[in-house]
Amino acid sequence: MVRYLLILSLFFSSGYLDAQTITVSSSTDTTDYLVGDFINFNIEVVTKKNVQVLAPVFPDTLSKLDLISISEPVINETEELNTINYNFILAGYDSVSATIHPVTIEYRSEGDTTLKKITTDPVNINIHTVPVSTAEEIKDVKSPLTIAFDWIELLLWLALGLVVIIVGWIFYRRYKKKKSELHVEKKIIKIPIHVKAFAALDELEKKQLWQKGKIKEYHSNITEIIRIYFQERFGLPAMELTTSESIQQLRRTKEAGNIIDLTIDFLSNADLVKFAKFQPLQSVNEEMMTQARNIVQNTIPTASVLIEEEELDV
Repeated sequence: MVRYLLILSLFFSSGYLDAQTITVSSSTDTTDYLVGDFINFNIEVVTKKNVQVLAPVFPDTLSKLDLISISEPVINETEELNTINYNFILAGYDSVSATIHPVTIEYRSEGDTTLKKITTDPVNINIHTVPVSTAEEIKDVKSPLTIAFDWIELLLWLALGLVVIIVGWIFYRRYKKKKSELHVEKKIIKIPIHVKAFAALDELEKKQLWQKGKIKEYHSNITEIIRIYFQERFGLPAMELTTSESIQQLRRTKEAGNIIDLTIDFLSNADLVKFAKFQPLQSVNEEMMTQARNIVQNTIPTASVLIEEEELDV
């Protein structure tokens, strides 16, 4: 019933054409939770094939709730429609009635550069504690168990530990001896991180992956270069974060303030190719390289940040 009401409201607020192009709905697995329970909050986006959807950016702070994790989007395709599900894990630690406020979804149609917005409906939930009877005495679930001491088992464990120590000592002596016989001369090369990023982008461009039909590999490689750059430039664990989590971390980084919108567009286009099997136009593939270079160019540090690389000469 909630989903039907949402579709009707989209019809009257956004016009008939937009309602036929994209619909969104939001829901939780239930409306009643205990304090500390995980709250599965889901946003479902249904679009036509020619619609590009940007990943929703969940609010940094939630009234009375905490954001625990964000899952990768799950995409289901039919001949005419794409259905994208975004799942968020929330939790509440007070007995309250809470509201998950509307989340904004940005999208654009193929051939139309205008970025449009649509929002989910608010979702109301109740969080309460487990009722406790103060009239009854507190008891253990089971009585404590007494475990008999086994001298044989102790001796076996001591013998095993002694064997491990002896074997470890033998391997250690061999390792030290072998290492002392090997003379290694180390050469340390220090290069700025933005120079390293530009070199990686140049090398990727020379491979001409998307021109050879390897579009998904091209988008995976170019986003990996930028994520490594974010990790080295801003100290973010970007290789372990989803697109939404990366954007949230960048918003908290003062030096990344001028690339937020550019990064959202860059990572969202790559996600569509990698996860939604979206076939981008040639201009989109070219724009990805331009956006990647602009992201690095606009965040070059004033003081040179260096990356140390070692070369070994035996």
